[in-house]
This record gives sequence, structure tokens and C-alpha cells, in this order.
Amino acid sequence: MCLSPALAWRYSAYAPDGMELMKFDKIAFVATDVPEAQEALKTLTDRYGNAAPAEADVFVALGGDGLMLQTLHKHMHRGIPIYGMNRGSVGFLMNEYKPDHLRERLEAAEIARLHPLRAHATLANGSEHQALAINEVSLLRETAQAAKIRISIDGKVRMAELSCDGVLVATPAGSTAYNLSAQGPIIPIDAALLALTPISAFRPRRWRGALLSHRAKVRFEILEAEKRPVSAVADHREFRDVVDVRVEEDPSIDLLMMFDEGHSLDERILTEQFLF
Repeated sequence: MCLSPALAWRYSAYAPDGMELMKFDKIAFVATDVPEAQEALKTLTDRYGNAAPAEADVFVALGGDGLMLQTLHKHMHRGIPIYGMNRGSVGFLMNEYKPDHLRERLEAAEIARLHPLRAHATLANGSEHQALAINEVSLLRETAQAAKIRISIDGKVRMAELSCDGVLVATPAGSTAYNLSAQGPIIPIDAALLALTPISAFRPRRWRGALLSHRAKVRFEILEAEKRPVSAVADHREFRDVVDVRVEEDPSIDLLMMFDEGHSLDERILTEQFLF
């Protein structure tokens, strides 16, 4: 997609002659139902108003990482930046909640531009489905039987049979989520990489996964699918009884996440690697 001149400037260290810093006059707030988020919504709406989503220059999400992902998904094709303030629990993708000087914070914020993963899933009944994922696409066994999965990268079989609880492909933004819990690598946000990570691998037992180019086309073929059924999950959307899943980055979609100056997503990901 093409960015407006104002948004394009946000990615540049210096503004071209005659180009003004982007302004955020129309702010649309979204919030979860928890009391802390609703209280923040009232406070901020009273101070800054609440623009209609169709007219907004920026969305401000009040909640946790789940709300940030929901907001990114809902407005994925609009190219509108989203700034989160933590009124939830973890808040890895959120900024600190402060009601004062919001417009100044927005104008000074750094923008991370991300691309989602697109999953193409074929089910046992022959139907085909697509879904987008910001964090990861994961395959998970549905029963007590271990899943058996063949993995191909760019048309070449790289693992003839992985016996496991599952396997996932994560973006840099998602590398600190499910991927990290599965012992996958943390990826810097500006690295052109994807993480391919097994979930409780049984055979080969010592395989820890792989780092792939962000242009890689990943294919998962489910072996013995009737005996060992598998689900595919793209963020929050699930497809059960899949037999074939193909995953690749969709560079045509820009996701714009805003972070306070000095607290960018790449800084958070770097910090996360030194926590014990």
C-alpha cells in the first residue's frame, strides 16, 4: 500500500523541505471493558474528544496486548497508526498510561511498520480458508496423539516428518509471545526474519527450529491426518482438521504501531533478551 506523505515522513530521520510533522487532531479511542480501561476512556474523551473511527488520524487503544492485536486486525487495511496505553496486564505492545499531553506524545512517537502473515489452510473436507496473523500462525494437535507434520520451505522439503505437539511461524513482533514460550528465538523488530519453532518436539527430539527469511514460503502437510488431527490458528482465528497449511508474509499490508520516544518496540525486544 502507498503511505500518505505525512505517514511517509514518520519513517524518515529528517523531513523533506516543505513537509510538516504529522498532526493528530482527530483521535479515536477504543477500550476494553475492565474498569481501569473504562475510567481512562472517560478521562481521555473528556480532554481530547473521541473522533469517529472513519475520520480518525490515529487510534488510541486502552487495554492490554490483546486489545492492540484486535485493533490492528480491525483496521488492518486502513494504514492508520495505532498507539496503545496499558490498562491491562502484560502490555508488551503498549505505552505507559498517562492522560497528560497526549497529542505531544503522539507527535513525538516512533512508528514501527510491520507486515502480517497470511495463512492458507486446506481442511480435511476440501474447503479452503485464509487468515492474517500479526503474532504467529501455529499448528496444534487436537487429540492425545502427537501430530506428524512435513515441513517444506520455498517448495523444498526440509523436514520429512516432525512428531510434536505442534509448530509455529512467528513474526518479529510475535517472537516474544507464544514463540518465546516454546523456546523460540527473540527477533529484533527490524530483522527481515521469521521464526519457525516446534512445540514440544518428540522426533527429532533435539530440533529447536529455524530462522527463515521474511520472504520464505512455508508449507505444513499433516501426515496421518485422520488419526492425528491438527488445528491451525492465525492469532485468534482457528481452523480445525487441517491437512495443508501455507504461510507467508503479506508485504502489501502495513501495520503501524506507535511507541513513545526512547521506548520503541525494537528497544523492548532487545531488553527482553537480557531478562532472566
